[in-house]
Amino acid sequence: MQTRQARPDDASAVAGVYVRSWQVAFAGLVPRHYLDAMDRSREEAEWRARIAEAQWPRTGVLVAETEAGIVGFASFGSSQETLATAEIGTLYAMPEVWGTGIGKQLMSATLTTLGQANYTQVTLWVLEDNERARRFYEAAGWRPDGAAVEDTTGGASLNKLRYRRRLG
Repeated sequence: MQTRQARPDDASAVAGVYVRSWQVAFAGLVPRHYLDAMDRSREEAEWRARIAEAQWPRTGVLVAETEAGIVGFASFGSSQETLATAEIGTLYAMPEVWGTGIGKQLMSATLTTLGQANYTQVTLWVLEDNERARRFYEAAGWRPDGAAVEDTTGGASLNKLRYRRRLG
């Protein structure tokens, strides 16, 4: 597996990972009608724009690629807190590669990129009820910092917790 900066022509594959991982990871957390309505082709334009607008390495999308193609990605940028704080907006992998170490490698590459951009700390948001994701982040040294928000994705009331860790 290798990681690299995403290119605009990766948008379709990134959208595919995004939709597939959401549909599996959030089953039972996000309403089924919302997950079933997710569509790769509708997501592709947004991902193409995000990738094209990146100001690497301060903002961007990093992909994880194997012989099978793109199997995961992370997107990141500046947090609204301080210039020294980054936020990982997404970190997703195809369910077929969960538990293989690809997520850990993708997280490590993302943190390295953020360190090279002179960020000193990084945050991310995770659904409170997403125990699998919380275990993953906590095993990687992330901790909840006490911030929480309510999200209404798909009409459901979902609690999100902010996790934080230092870089370097």
